[in-house]
Amino acid sequence: MDLRGKNRNRRNSGRRPVRKNGSESGYRKTGNRGGGHGRIRGRNAKAGILLLTVLTAALILRACLWSGEYHVDVDASEPEIDVQLLDVNPYSRPGIQSDGITGIVIHYTANPGSTAQENRDYFNGLQYSQETSASSNFIVGLDGEVIQCVPTWEIAYASNERNHDTVSIEVCHPDATGKFTEDTYGSLVQLTAWLCVKFGLSQDDVIRHYDVTGKNCPKYYVEHEDAWEAFKDQVGQAIQKTAEAGS
Repeated sequence: MDLRGKNRNRRNSGRRPVRKNGSESGYRKTGNRGGGHGRIRGRNAKAGILLLTVLTAALILRACLWSGEYHVDVDASEPEIDVQLLDVNPYSRPGIQSDGITGIVIHYTANPGSTAQENRDYFNGLQYSQETSASSNFIVGLDGEVIQCVPTWEIAYASNERNHDTVSIEVCHPDATGKFTEDTYGSLVQLTAWLCVKFGLSQDDVIRHYDVTGKNCPKYYVEHEDAWEAFKDQVGQAIQKTAEAGS
């Protein structure tokens, strides 16, 4: 047997023995060493594109959820308001004139299931219990009803150092999440937009209690920033709708 010829054939075959998993022997082609790296790069590129597609879809879905969370169609006209002013007293309606309104502050009651009337009566009863000082200019109820407790030209005990130059709106909610019902939300958008027009403000002048003190109030809109921005956008749309109707 011609061993030299056999060895030449083996060298010219383009294959050499390799070790797989450190034990088993096998063969691979030596003339295509870059193919494995190309396949890896291809798989990585596909994985990156897939991840980008998923993230994009998630962002689009989230935006759709926020924008379509409530189906409201309101303008900035004056809503129906049940005026039930609190008695003038040191604990909820001090009778002090404001310095001029430069902002609207949104709150939540932090008392799930309570009604606008119950919250109004609680504020009025503080003159007797004297347990704390608290109130709000307006309260929006679970069914969208609006009660006014303090005139807009007087301060309410709601927004700490911003009491002197803001109107406060306390909002009822059905459960511990702090999320408003659709009726509540629609009335809140209209009331806020109306107050903005009344005092020459825009949606950028609408803030949360959180923005004044860092308190988790209104809870749902502190924990869901996108929902808060969507609310302000809808206030702006309501203002614009009234402006276009009057032009």
